[in-house]
Amino acid sequence: MPDKIILTAALTGAVTPKEINENIPLTPEQIAEDAYNCWKAGAAIVHLHMRDDKGNGSMETARFQKTVELLRAHEDCDVVICCTSSGAMNPKPGERMAHFQTIPAIEMGSYDAGSMNWGCSFVFDNSPDFLVELGKCYQDYDVKPEVEIFDMGMLGNAKHYVKQGVLKAPLYCQLVLGVLGGMEASVENLQHLVRHLPEGSKWSAFGIGKDHMPIMYAALALGANAIRVGLEDNVMYAKGVKASNVMLVERAVRVVKEFGKDIAAPAEAREILGIKPLVR
Repeated sequence: MPDKIILTAALTGAVTPKEINENIPLTPEQIAEDAYNCWKAGAAIVHLHMRDDKGNGSMETARFQKTVELLRAHEDCDVVICCTSSGAMNPKPGERMAHFQTIPAIEMGSYDAGSMNWGCSFVFDNSPDFLVELGKCYQDYDVKPEVEIFDMGMLGNAKHYVKQGVLKAPLYCQLVLGVLGGMEASVENLQHLVRHLPEGSKWSAFGIGKDHMPIMYAALALGANAIRVGLEDNVMYAKGVKASNVMLVERAVRVVKEFGKDIAAPAEAREILGIKPLVR
């Protein structure tokens, strides 16, 4: 489906406080409703993080469970559900995988293919042992990895884990540009990553903050299969104008159509990415 673009909405993230943008959904009820509205606006995939009662990132399985149940309670909604494996500060490896092992409705999961300094804040720890364990978990529970690539080293890791059988080709790579500690958000860096993707890979890209629009345009020009938007990555619609997730999805839909492409429906996204059809 070369003319179909998959649109992912990353709704919440684990870090940005609601004080910066009151539209960030925090509770399972808010996240599920925002996910439903983004699906209605054109998102084929929703990328889900959870927050605790204080608004901090959480890997609590019960929160994922409630959010997924509320979202799937909309019988008309067939959105692809993708959940994070890295949504809290210093969780134990088992806590990062428990929801995939207990919630069959989760179809995709993030796979951050290496460790890095996350800005000047903390070490984003994805050890070799954890990555092997996570890859096995995804294979055991039929979860499609969203292989998140922040720099060339992570892309090299991803290729290694394909050779080792930890990841299965073809990969779906999410190229993340603009996080301090990873690659800067430039067209040159995006081109470099795309040129070195494993053969047959499907790919998406996004830029952080002010870089989200340039990377969106560049990704489409370079033949991306998907793009990602949402308040996890960018909280402003324009200078002085706070965004909502639906606003960002609606704009992305317009950009894709102006580019001469069509938005992939969830069923088409599953076909493109090799995910089984939805069974309720």
